Amino acid sequence: MRKNDRSLYVSADHPYFYNRTLFELADDFYKLGGRFLFIDEVHKYALWSRELKVIYDSLPEMKVVFSSSSALDIYRGESDLSRRVFAYHLPGMSFREFLVFKKKINIKAVSLDQVITSHRSLTTKLSKEKDLFILPLFREYLKTGYLPFSQAENETGYIVKLNQVINTILDIDMAYTDGYTPSTALKLKKLLAILAESVPFQPNISELARKLNISRDTIYDYLKCLEKALLINSLHAQGKGISLLKKPEKIYLENTNLFYALKPDPNMGSIRESFLLNQLVNSGHSVFYPKKGDFWVDEIIIEAGGKLKSPKQISGIDNAYIAADDILTGAGNKIPLWLFGFLY
Repeated sequence: MRKNDRSLYVSADHPYFYNRTLFELADDFYKLGGRFLFIDEVHKYALWSRELKVIYDSLPEMKVVFSSSSALDIYRGESDLSRRVFAYHLPGMSFREFLVFKKKINIKAVSLDQVITSHRSLTTKLSKEKDLFILPLFREYLKTGYLPFSQAENETGYIVKLNQVINTILDIDMAYTDGYTPSTALKLKKLLAILAESVPFQPNISELARKLNISRDTIYDYLKCLEKALLINSLHAQGKGISLLKKPEKIYLENTNLFYALKPDPNMGSIRESFLLNQLVNSGHSVFYPKKGDFWVDEIIIEAGGKLKSPKQISGIDNAYIAADDILTGAGNKIPLWLFGFLY
């Protein structure tokens, strides 16, 4: 039996499952020699966690890969899957990955320490790549390069699809969470619109509660929903623990493409900061809000800005750096902003 014949892809919202169970499908396929089952949109199938547990326990040679919306917790269910599941979080593409797809070249990821200590040699090496015009490509990435389907779409088509993704998350995916109603979706959209108008947003929880006519505690719940759905990133103060009722110091859109989907003329300063935070978080770093500068990560301070950014805001601070936009190469503690897109 060929390896491809041993694999099957299904979407859990297919009409096939109107009168058949997921386990029945897996069992029939297993008896025919199937050993690899790929299940998409698993959260749209009732009792999915229970049946996955039965498949795991009853069909020992069956390997199951399933996907779920980032807005949902895959460990929430009637059956305990936590000891049976290896979970992989898939972030959007880094700038490095965008270049790999766009230009069909092999570029390896680098560590934050390499970016800080070796940025001159890294940029010199990249400058030798043929037809690699970094700054125009970086502008394209910031606007339409974060999600893989950008490779098959023009700019207008991508923005339309990105808005569809936002609506799908808030109207459909999150509807599978407990207590979620159409009214909840409407208020989350209103909250996201408020945040998009002024990110990085320094939240006034009482004012947000008044505007949306809901309680302060509900605002915290909604912010967590939007963060889990990968629509925002929240930044907490250095040295403070993160909990549901800890007010973030700043709130950013999760990725820069969201700016262009939610606002016709976004602020470039906000885009730079959101890009830097996004790439740091997606590469596994814990990032905090410092007393000076924009971000505190791994004992260093990073300030994002344009090519003429003054070091005034980080003066007198050890291990402080400027992530500067619109430059191809850096000098001293000034590092090209785009190079932080090579962290994963």
